[in-house]
Amino acid sequence: MELTNVLNFLKDLSRNNNKEWFQANKPVYQAALADFTAFTEVLIRNIASFDKDIASITARECIFRIYRDVRFSADKTPYKSNFGAAFMKGGKKSPFAAYYIHLEPGNSFSGGGIWMPPGNILKAVRQEVYYHSGEFLKIIEKKKFKDTFGELSADKLQRPPMGFPKDFPQVELLKFKSYVVGNNMQDSTILSQEFPDKVSSNFKTMYPFIRFLNRAVSNMS
Repeated sequence: MELTNVLNFLKDLSRNNNKEWFQANKPVYQAALADFTAFTEVLIRNIASFDKDIASITARECIFRIYRDVRFSADKTPYKSNFGAAFMKGGKKSPFAAYYIHLEPGNSFSGGGIWMPPGNILKAVRQEVYYHSGEFLKIIEKKKFKDTFGELSADKLQRPPMGFPKDFPQVELLKFKSYVVGNNMQDSTILSQEFPDKVSSNFKTMYPFIRFLNRAVSNMS
């Protein structure tokens, strides 16, 4: 597993984001993808040691395609300039919360949660936070969690969501449109031998957060 090849390929791709270059360098892409797949398989094994919901998924069910959907985008570049993988119960197309890794030269991060869910799931998560706000606060305010991820990072509503009391003491927690956290990583960290262990440690710290969100999804009527 050599992530140097991954970063080098992505750097070259960002400077040559066109079909002609990509086709001419398809073997380089395939080699980089193989390295990223091997890295993903290591993370699956590591995450499964503390989150059994991840044990049965495959790397293919986690890794996102590099090809961009440009149909409704002003940016017509055909390829993403990153490799990304989401580790979640049921694979990346499921509604559950995910551990996420994003490798992009100068812009890499590990993170996780539920990003821009449909209305029914978002309402279920808000209800879980509303009824169990003490438990949720205990998770996100734990020192190791805050040292690793800081605060929840997502857009918020200007006003409390419909159906919830405006005088709820933790009403700010209900305004989020997504429930996600993240941790930026330097290229030098990605290229270190300790990188898989560091990412896995971040994900283990995130596990109670993921478990809380998944409980909300699982309890949907």
